[in-house]
Amino acid sequence: QVQLVESGGGLVQPGGSLRLSCAASGSIFSINAMGWYRQAPGKQRELVAVFTSGGSTNYADSVKGRFTISRDNAKNTVYLQMNSLKPEDTAVYYCNAILEEIRRVGLSLNYWGQGTQVTVSS
Repeated sequence: QVQLVESGGGLVQPGGSLRLSCAASGSIFSINAMGWYRQAPGKQRELVAVFTSGGSTNYADSVKGRFTISRDNAKNTVYLQMNSLKPEDTAVYYCNAILEEIRRVGLSLNYWGQGTQVTVSS
């Protein structure tokens, strides 16, 4: 069993910063890709920032220059540093991982965290 546990959401004023964390735990053989998505009320879930299977990073155009994704491979953890936050960044942020479990090596599985609320408001 694999779990993704997010932390770090909350309420922040426009222009402020937050740092999200997501730790993957359980019977993990390898993590092929990992990152962050978000879903605002009435909108579809969208990519925010991810590490791809090749190790590169992809960012949504709307967050480039403001958000930074980083990771600690030893801890199976990714972080999202969010600076210069705007009201339109308000959403539930979800961690996502595409990984292989120890008992099913070679089969890529898609996991989601439970989500953490980020609210940007004065």
